Parts: sequence; C-alpha cells; structure tokens
Amino acid sequence: MTITQKDFPYATSVVSKRFYDEHLKLYKGYVEKINQISDELAKNPKYAEANAAWSHFRGLKNGETYSMDGVILHELYFQNMGHKKQEPGPRTMKLICGRYGTYEKWCEDMTASAKAARGWVVFAYEQRSRGCLNIVQDAHDAGVLWTAYPLLILDMYEHAYYGDYGADKGKYIANFLDSVNWDVVEARAARLFAD
Repeated sequence: MTITQKDFPYATSVVSKRFYDEHLKLYKGYVEKINQISDELAKNPKYAEANAAWSHFRGLKNGETYSMDGVILHELYFQNMGHKKQEPGPRTMKLICGRYGTYEKWCEDMTASAKAARGWVVFAYEQRSRGCLNIVQDAHDAGVLWTAYPLLILDMYEHAYYGDYGADKGKYIANFLDSVNWDVVEARAARLFAD
C-alpha cells in the first residue's frame, strides 16, 4: 500500500499562510511514515516475534493506525477549512438539529468539545445510533468510534492554532466555526444517504 500526498492550496482565513504551510509539513510527515511502515510490514514484519507487551510487529501495527489516522484526519480538516461565513446545507442542518435541537446548541457543544480536546474534534454520523455527535479525540487513534462517519474535522493539537492565536483556543475555534466550508461537509452528508 502506498499513500500519495494530496495537494491542499492555501484557501482559508482561519490560520495564516505561514502556519498553514508548517501544518502541511506535519501532514507530509504522516504520509511518509505510513509508507515507511507499510514497506517494513511487507518486507520485515517479524511475525514469529509478535508479542502483546512489545515487539517489532506490535510497534509497526500501532504506528500504522496512528500514522494513517494522522493522514486521514489532516486531509479531512484541510478540506473543510473555509475562508468565508456560510450556513450548513439542508442535510447537515437536519443532522445537527436531530441531535442538538438547534445549530446554536451544536456550536456550543462543538466549542466545549474543542476546548476539552487535546487532539481532534470530529462531528460524525454514528451508524449504530443513527445520529450525530461531536467526538473528542486526544490522539489520532484514540477516542475513535468504529461506526462513525466523519463530517467535520477540527484539529485541536496546539500546532494547529498556537502560532496564530497563542493560548486563545476560543478565538481559534470561533474563527474556524465562522469559516467552515459547509459545501464540503454537505457533500460528505450527501454520501451518507446516497442510493
């Protein structure tokens, strides 16, 4: 398996171009790392030494999910970052209101979730309950719900905001929510219910 890095031109008002470019370097690192891990698993997995406490194989498998989730989450985040104020589309608004009652209540929960997160906040459709929720993840591969389909991704690692906002998480979150590319989110929601 080889993962190819995607191109994400700067088109957001959430962070400065300087820190956006720095963030892309981190994403590139995850792409490179997942490809290194895949190569090592293909060439030298050391199956016979696999062990739950520690082994070469266990390290590779843990790194595999961490790195691949790092790739996926960053790609979704860069795609849903916008540069102007928009309203959620009808499918997305129906999903938001179905769980939270109002858009404003969802924003309140999303903001609190983001402030509580050490890694990511994922607004996702959860297939088991057939509803949406804001998921707090402290690492790329921690806090994941197996049946969740991501709709909106917000990076809350300090590297995502500290360069432009310092310790003011609230301002970063507010600017992000004011600049979401809701067309991208709506397209994700539409894929949920496509025939």
